[in-house]
This record gives sequence, structure tokens and C-alpha cells, in this order.
Amino acid sequence: MAAQKSAQPAPSSARRSERSRRAIYDAALALVAEVGYPRTTIEGIAARAGVGKQTIYRWWPSKAEVLMEAFLDLGEQAAQEAGQESYVIPDTGDLAADLKGVLRATVDQLKDPRFAAPSRALAAEGLVNEELGREYVAKLMEPSLQLYVDRLRAAQEAGEVRPDVDPRIALELFVSPLAQRWLQYTGPISYEYTDTLVDYALHGLAPRTR
Repeated sequence: MAAQKSAQPAPSSARRSERSRRAIYDAALALVAEVGYPRTTIEGIAARAGVGKQTIYRWWPSKAEVLMEAFLDLGEQAAQEAGQESYVIPDTGDLAADLKGVLRATVDQLKDPRFAAPSRALAAEGLVNEELGREYVAKLMEPSLQLYVDRLRAAQEAGEVRPDVDPRIALELFVSPLAQRWLQYTGPISYEYTDTLVDYALHGLAPRTR
């Protein structure tokens, strides 16, 4: 009697779902970079990803949600490539060095083609699309800004920053100029530039001498 062939395991539905989700992320980021946010559609994302649009609507209510999640996932991948669970601002006891390090990493990210085009498209559209702008700030900007707030507060406790300084305002001294230069092409972004921003900012934040 011939031996029966062992049954082949059925493809995992979770694996299929993850493969589809990854394809949707990639398609969404590629499309928004190529044609801009207004011309990116659920139908276009579905066609490029090779899935039905009902699959996308089952997981996300809108293209904005797709793009935000895709971009967050991209950031997590980059952090893992760098050997981190997530982006952090270290506390080595040297505020200037810590800020320069994280801003240099930001320069690298902004110059990375995987990030540059989709993030520029989302940021630009967020300026004219109020709903998307709120989503962009809440989901992409705010978590990163809070890291600066936490690090500056730790520096205040260590006596590196005046106690009367508002960290939410202080972080704008080096974060906002970089964002503006990058978005508006007003000049090159480089390590030298961000190092200088930190030096200028901290010179004004240093404890007053009596």
C-alpha cells in the first residue's frame, strides 16, 4: 500500500495578512512620493499593492490613516536597523552631545530617499489640509517632540538648563529651523548645521552667572 503524502500545511492567514499589510505600506509611501497626497487614493494603493480595496478599508478608514501607519512603521524599521527599539534621545550627562547626536540622526533620515519624499509630501499637505495636519502632528511629530521635552527637563534637573526655561519653547530653537530649511529648501542640511543650532541654542539656555 503506497504511503500517503503528508498534508502540506495551509498558508498562515496571519502571514498572508502581514504580507498584504506590508505591500500596502510600501504602495502608499511610494504613491504619495510620486504623485503627492491629493492624488493618492485608496484605489491606487490597492492596485499597486495587489490587494482589493475592501482589504484596505477593513484595516483603515481613510488614506490618511494608511499613510500615517505606513510612515510610523518605516520609522520603527529604521530604529531596528540602528539597533534600537525606538528612537530615543540618550542621557549621557552631556546635553549638547546628546542633542547633536539625535539631530545628526535626523539629518540622515531626512536625506534617506525612503523617508524624504513621503514625509515631505505629508508635511506639505498638512499645512493646507487641517485634518491631515492634526493627524501629522499628533501621530508623527508629537512623540518625537516629547523626547526633546523629557531630555531638556532632565538637563534642568542636572543644572545644565535654567529652571525657568520652558522645554516646549526651547526645543523649537533647534528643531524648527531644521524643519523649515528642509521643507522650504532654504539651505543645505548637514551635521555642521545642526551642531551649530545646538551650540547657538544652548548658549542662550546656559545658567546665568551672578
